[in-house]
Amino acid sequence: MKHVKALLIKFIMILAVLLIVFTLVFNAGVGAVLLMSTVLTLAAYVIGDLLVLSRSGDRSKPNGDYPKRNAIATVSDAVLSFIVLWALGSALLEPDNNVILASLIATVIIGIGEWLFHRYVNNRVIKDRNAQTVGMF
Repeated sequence: MKHVKALLIKFIMILAVLLIVFTLVFNAGVGAVLLMSTVLTLAAYVIGDLLVLSRSGDRSKPNGDYPKRNAIATVSDAVLSFIVLWALGSALLEPDNNVILASLIATVIIGIGEWLFHRYVNNRVIKDRNAQTVGMF
């Protein structure tokens, strides 16, 4: 249940950013934005949150080296966000849309959100901050 809640929070955050950036600013369709939000949410949660955030850093340090893990996971999420948004935007949107600029703007905003979201994941989803596994159940 904790993963469902985390995914829902992440999806709402990403959807809000993409609706503002891609739909309002760059005139993309809502259907394309929903698809991009879903793909990005799933990919970023599995890769950035469950794998990178939970396994990076020096676990012997106090608080499981959270600042370093958060920085690594945020950069990973930002790179992944840009690649996914650029690829899907290029495939789904009109050629006259400036997909690279829209992807870059959305990536910066999502990166800020991810920095904050990782605190929630670290405190509520990852059970043992000293273990290099994710508390799946």
